[in-house]
Amino acid sequence: MKLLDGKWVSSVILEEIALEVSELKNKYNKIPHLAAILVGNDGASETYVNSKMRTCEKVGMKSSLIRLEAEVSEKILLQEVDKLNQNPDLDGFIVQLPLPKHIDEQKVIRAILPEKDVDGFHPDNIGKMVLNMPSFIPATPFGILQIIEKYNIETSGKHCVVIGRSHIVGLPMSILMARNTYPGNCTVTLTHSKTKNLKEVCQSADILIVAMGKPEFVTADMVKEGAVVIDVGTTRVPDISKKSGYAIKGDVKFDEVAPKCSYISPVPGGVGLMTVTSLIKNTLLAAKSKL
Repeated sequence: MKLLDGKWVSSVILEEIALEVSELKNKYNKIPHLAAILVGNDGASETYVNSKMRTCEKVGMKSSLIRLEAEVSEKILLQEVDKLNQNPDLDGFIVQLPLPKHIDEQKVIRAILPEKDVDGFHPDNIGKMVLNMPSFIPATPFGILQIIEKYNIETSGKHCVVIGRSHIVGLPMSILMARNTYPGNCTVTLTHSKTKNLKEVCQSADILIVAMGKPEFVTADMVKEGAVVIDVGTTRVPDISKKSGYAIKGDVKFDEVAPKCSYISPVPGGVGLMTVTSLIKNTLLAAKSKL
């Protein structure tokens, strides 16, 4: 069993990005610029955005943060999106999700110019991804692809089972693993809460990608010997032994499943670290596309 070390993959890719950023600055006097709009003061969203801003600084990119009150109207938020769309210095930006319930998330996502949509959620980018055309890939699936690639995991002809059909992870992941490319060329089964015989389906997986948000749902009897297991789950579970009062658990019962795997990603320390890295990489790609 080998661990899929997201921290190592992230560090390698960030070094590559930092080198390219330096080259862009020296050759074109261009520094890639990422912005984020943060609505309200949700603790998790605040943590994610701050991590993105710090990573920008680490690789030599510029970053901007626009803070809006939780009560902000949809109209005002869309005006802020338009300002960023029109800003020629800005290469990419995100609107941190989730948004307050009075705001239509899809309307906001559609308002972002596809060429600045480094989250990869705009319908234009999703459509291009389906057609295997150049596009921004959603950050978490993009991160998983990069982990698979860095570890040279064979995917062609393999049976990949994805648990979870969210538009952020599960659905795009199933499309990416089926595309005629590497990583890809898998036979893909996309499963979800209504799937019958889920245990039996998982047992047939050469590659199992779990993104459902149910801590320790996948147990050893659901995984076949030698499978590659990629755990996208991150759920806070009460734990009085921790200073924080909680532990982060993945969707896979790691201690039980790991001995059966050829590769497995830990939580924390696996896919989560790659999400921010992929967003930064998308921003670099956006900057290079304008040169």
